[in-house]
Amino acid sequence: MVLHVAEVARALDLLGVFAFAVNGAFTAVEKTRVDIVGILSLGIITALGGGIIRDLCIGSVPPAAFTDRYYLGIAAGGALLAFFVSRLPRLLQRPMLVLDAIGLSVFAVSGAQKALAFGLSPAPAILLGAVTAVGGGTIRDVLIREVPSVLSSGLYAIPAIIGATITVLTVAYDPRLAVWGAVVGAVVCFVIRMLGLRYNVDAPTGLRRGERHG
Repeated sequence: MVLHVAEVARALDLLGVFAFAVNGAFTAVEKTRVDIVGILSLGIITALGGGIIRDLCIGSVPPAAFTDRYYLGIAAGGALLAFFVSRLPRLLQRPMLVLDAIGLSVFAVSGAQKALAFGLSPAPAILLGAVTAVGGGTIRDVLIREVPSVLSSGLYAIPAIIGATITVLTVAYDPRLAVWGAVVGAVVCFVIRMLGLRYNVDAPTGLRRGERHG
């Protein structure tokens, strides 16, 4: 059975929705004092925010999150699942990081694929892939009064850009390899993100006032 690019992109999108919904709900439990409504809201916003931004930018309106019942249903289900699992103590930190990396990876490639499908050139497609990946988490962090991960976390946006770039370049080389490009791009993004967390690798930063080289 041959998989079409659109089917793969949608499957990756739904996987990212679930991963980010659980991650957003876990983050709400870990860092805020909100009730179940707040937890569900943060989970859904984290899951759907980046895709909504992408769809509005490419003119895919109404966004898929509002027209495909699976998006909202999976987002709400993932957040609700996280709410109950989070009641078990000390089980949050590792799942939060892994699910965040999964969501980042699959959204980066699915966002780039959808941008290409709507006729965008490679550079904007890569940019929208990254925006899809970091958009929901950025909205979540702003709502809970945290500095967004994309601005403060080492190797967060960079893996998303690399994953989206691999996807776009693969399609440019041979559209028949689009599915493999998406898989490889997502895996590379995930591995880079997890290695950055494992070894505490940060992206280069500017010097603060008073700091000197050496």
